Amino acid sequence: GRAKAAPGLQRGRADPRAAGAARRRKRAPQPGWNKATVKGRVVKSAIEEYHKKKPVNHLRENLQYMLKGRLVADKAVTEQVLAQNRGRKSKDQPPEKTEKKKPEGTVFTEEDFRKFEREYFGVP
Repeated sequence: GRAKAAPGLQRGRADPRAAGAARRRKRAPQPGWNKATVKGRVVKSAIEEYHKKKPVNHLRENLQYMLKGRLVADKAVTEQVLAQNRGRKSKDQPPEKTEKKKPEGTVFTEEDFRKFEREYFGVP
């Protein structure tokens, strides 16, 4: 609890009963707080509430909407838009598509290799 001060040196209010009364007076009900009255209530119709909460099926409208938007933009246009919206960091850039080079066949024939071998190493 609180430490008691010497009699006569009590701070704040002189009478401890006055503090309790002030605390009680604050809780008095303010006008307009009575919840038991019917004044100002709007009577709700149960049928209206049911119709309000009934789920609506949007399937038909949604299907019509989806089937309506069949316009597909040009591929070049879509690429341009995507390029404009892309960030400038390297992680935002798509990997460059490199065309694979086909392994180049040699232009020399086996006969040419034998001839070169003969000339170079002196093998008849």
